[in-house]
Amino acid sequence: MRRPTFVRVGALCLATTALSAVLALTVGAVRAQPVTQAMVGLGQPLERAQIERYAITIFPDGRKLPPGQGNVAQGAALYQAQCAACHGAKGIEGPAAGLAGTDGFMGWSDPLRPLRVLKYPLLVVSVGARWPYATSLFDYVRRAMPHHAPKSLSDDEVYAVTAHLLHLNSLVPNTAVMNRETLPRVVMPGLEKTVLAWPQTP
Repeated sequence: MRRPTFVRVGALCLATTALSAVLALTVGAVRAQPVTQAMVGLGQPLERAQIERYAITIFPDGRKLPPGQGNVAQGAALYQAQCAACHGAKGIEGPAAGLAGTDGFMGWSDPLRPLRVLKYPLLVVSVGARWPYATSLFDYVRRAMPHHAPKSLSDDEVYAVTAHLLHLNSLVPNTAVMNRETLPRVVMPGLEKTVLAWPQTP
C-alpha cells in the first residue's frame, strides 16, 4: 500500500532538517577550536649585519652610493682580469651580454656585429645603449659580478670598473674618476628611449 504523498514529503523534510542540524554542530565545533599559525619551517632569522649585506640598492639619483672612487685606468686592468673572459676585451665580443656599442642586430660602425649576435644572442642588447642610469651599472656590478664571485669587489674597484665601462661607451673621457658625486651626473643614451616610473627632476 502506497503512503500518501504528504507523508513522504514530511519524512524528507525531517531528514533534511536533521542533516542541517548535524552540519551546523560540526561547523560550530570546528570554529570553536583554537586557531594555530602554520609553521612553514623554511629559512632562519637574519642578523642586522646579514640584512645590510643584501640591502645595497643604489637609486637612480645616486642615493645610497658608498664612499670611494675609481678611475678608467684602474677599471681597465680589473676588467681584463675579472670580466673580459665572459664579455670580451671590448665588451662587445660575448658570449655574455654586451656592455658596449649599440642595440640591435646591425651596427654601422661594427660590421661583424650580425655574426656575433647570431653566435651569442645576448649581444643583441647593449648595456651601454639600453640602460637609463649609470648608477644602475654600479649597483649591478657590485651586487652580481664577477659571475664566479659576486660581491667580491670592493667599492673602489666597482667604481673603477664602472668608469671603464662608461669609457668603453664613449660616455666619459679616459681621465674620468667615478665616485658618489660624478657617477649620477653621467647621462646614459638609454634614458631618452626609456619609459620611466622614476620621477625626474627638471
